[in-house]
Amino acid sequence: MPRVIEHTTFGRTGHESSRVVFGAAALSRMRQERADELLPHLLEFGVNHIDVAASYGDAELRVAPWLAAHPGRFFLATKTGDRTADGARASLERSLERLGVDRVDLIQLHNLVEPEEIETAHGPGGAVEGLVRAREEGLARYIGVTGHGLRIAAAHRTSLDRFDFDSVLLPYNHSLWSIPEYRTESEALLATCAERGVAVQTIKSVARRRWEEGDGPRYSWYEPLRDPDALARAVRFVLSVPGLFLNSSSDATLLRPTLEAAANPDAGTAPAASALEADAAVQGIRPLFDGDALERI
Repeated sequence: MPRVIEHTTFGRTGHESSRVVFGAAALSRMRQERADELLPHLLEFGVNHIDVAASYGDAELRVAPWLAAHPGRFFLATKTGDRTADGARASLERSLERLGVDRVDLIQLHNLVEPEEIETAHGPGGAVEGLVRAREEGLARYIGVTGHGLRIAAAHRTSLDRFDFDSVLLPYNHSLWSIPEYRTESEALLATCAERGVAVQTIKSVARRRWEEGDGPRYSWYEPLRDPDALARAVRFVLSVPGLFLNSSSDATLLRPTLEAAANPDAGTAPAASALEADAAVQGIRPLFDGDALERI
């Protein structure tokens, strides 16, 4: 029997979430039969937190039977990309219908990074206003914000200045951490979150690079790490930081290797910097984001 992945409190929510959150983007184009083959992995390793989004194809529909079969088993998060109150409300209601539930635990504003979108979402008639109303009506328990790209840590700090979000989500891996500006902004964000009890989720933790000509097969928009040892070190790079949560890759073939790495007794021990630098050289690891291209993904 594998070890159950460590659980820790998800910010101020009080929920004891698995340190690995199942990233249901992996289900976006998957048949239900194939999707159902992944659920036993979650149960086996004690994963009790699912992150999905309205924009993830059929993912919400694929998750629905799991929720019905295991009521109360999972902390359930979804996302809306709408920036107005009416749009966010309609998106949430559609997600509830597709998921087959009366409420979600966490509704998140998806990829809120552009200044004009931040202003709209936080302004009168904006998505924040609409989601607060939905929370008051019991359609969601908590509200979070997510994002991608090199500007997202600074954008999250702006959003937290405007509203007391319960969680944030951002890219976090060694190659991005090696960019001084990104690391500085991210460390400031993590400090703010620690002070205020805001949960921090990480994505792209096992990313290798953008796809290059002839690479494949492609199960996600970026090429992930497949070398088991390098992947395990990438997982440890995240989980060695107390309180961080690792959202699993949209490449479903990496779910079990990621869970196995996270369940390992040394998962909470930071890998040596020299080993991470060697992985970068041998595996050809490069940052996915450059401040321009792909910032809106």
